[in-house]
Amino acid sequence: MTGATGYVGGRLVPRLVEEGHRVRCLVRNPAKLTTAPWHDDVEIVAGSIEGPLAEAMSGVDVAVYLVHGIGDGHDWAAKESRDAEHFRRAAEAAGVGRIVYLGGMGVDDKSLSEHLASRHDVGRILAQGAIPVSELRAAVIIGSGSASFEMLRYLVEVLPVMVTPKWVTTRSQPIAISDVLNYLVTVIGSPTPFAGVFEIGGPDIVSYAQMMDLYAQEAGLTKRRLIPVPFLTPRLSSHWVGLVTPVPASLARPLVDSLVNEVVVRDTRTVELLGAPERTLREAIRLALGRTSRHEVPTSFSDAELQPFRAYATDPAWAGGTELRDERHRDTRASSPDVFAAVCSVGGEKGWYSGEWLWRLRGLFDQIWGGPGLRRGRRHPSELRVGDFVDFWRVDEIVQDQFVRLHAEMRLPGEAWLEWRITTSPRGTRLTQLARFKPRGLLGRVYWYSVAPFHGLVFPGLLRGIVTDAESR
Repeated sequence: MTGATGYVGGRLVPRLVEEGHRVRCLVRNPAKLTTAPWHDDVEIVAGSIEGPLAEAMSGVDVAVYLVHGIGDGHDWAAKESRDAEHFRRAAEAAGVGRIVYLGGMGVDDKSLSEHLASRHDVGRILAQGAIPVSELRAAVIIGSGSASFEMLRYLVEVLPVMVTPKWVTTRSQPIAISDVLNYLVTVIGSPTPFAGVFEIGGPDIVSYAQMMDLYAQEAGLTKRRLIPVPFLTPRLSSHWVGLVTPVPASLARPLVDSLVNEVVVRDTRTVELLGAPERTLREAIRLALGRTSRHEVPTSFSDAELQPFRAYATDPAWAGGTELRDERHRDTRASSPDVFAAVCSVGGEKGWYSGEWLWRLRGLFDQIWGGPGLRRGRRHPSELRVGDFVDFWRVDEIVQDQFVRLHAEMRLPGEAWLEWRITTSPRGTRLTQLARFKPRGLLGRVYWYSVAPFHGLVFPGLLRGIVTDAESR
């Protein structure tokens, strides 16, 4: 398995383990897999796709190629071809039984984008040898963490009105990540190889404009207005995507370039040999949204069907939504229990140590908007348990002498948490204070940046006040 630390690979490995396969993962940095729950169920070999592969290939029946270097340097496409050639030759030398490769859909002609053309070139290079190759070509993959889907999600959530290029009318056949995994598991586990190219898409053929509209419906957003203009180039679009979404412009550029190509399944071969996809586009979006809304609807993750969309240890850091943060640290000679006791005493009658008038003003605004404000105080002046209220916060998680997290119940255009982590330091005890905010749409971002100057007034004083209280104990 290559790409085990990536988006698809990180979800495919546990599926293969569950199916009873013995899995060996080739990873550049094995430490990246230490937090994966399936870490102890696989064999891990340190190495890179361009390096020696004899050890990784030894005794392998199926080699899964999930490597993609999109946007990695100016010659990333040429490097992809070199790596595919090197991989195929190593597989032939090791006597590998078959290669399974996940690529991208699109018609092979001069209009094909560099991104999709490179995907096709890799498939052709892998298939040039004697080893049977199963090449699955997918359109847009719908699932939290997929770069294409995250790009779509952010654009729709942040912008109620969008000036868009002409590609919003391009047709696509998006597919749920669960269906991608099902197809990969079927091909990998088949007693005999499925050789050739298989185009995999979901049951719905839609334009990108229709996809955006459907996303807005499932996310409970107002209908988005799209204004297509002919002069918005891919380069301009990619910079705009890089500004509005967490997808960097270097990755957004080749993705945006590919949106001009129609990606629709052109034959029935996949359905006849591998079966039909299970998820409609609406179902796929709904399930993908379940992952990112886990703090709002935590019970949705108790449904087994949502497990393929849960937060994975190998998901990219930007998956699941933008998180704006204010993090501060302070060392103290006070003990961990004393620091913990001081943290558990904030709010209520004791207050918030610094900028108290700003806290009260925020509480007043919250009451006016229909929130709880600061009027609730707290249940006990110095003890906390999960579920307790602290002014307009509620205790979300608590670990004795180590950690406290409060979840905001004030009226906000997003979700907010305030947490403290207590650790040891060379000077005694370190208290880390972190304010986290997941904005909802454009208004959420405007809110965060408008109140950010006030954070500089209240948060340092809050941290200093807690430490002073701890030291006085």
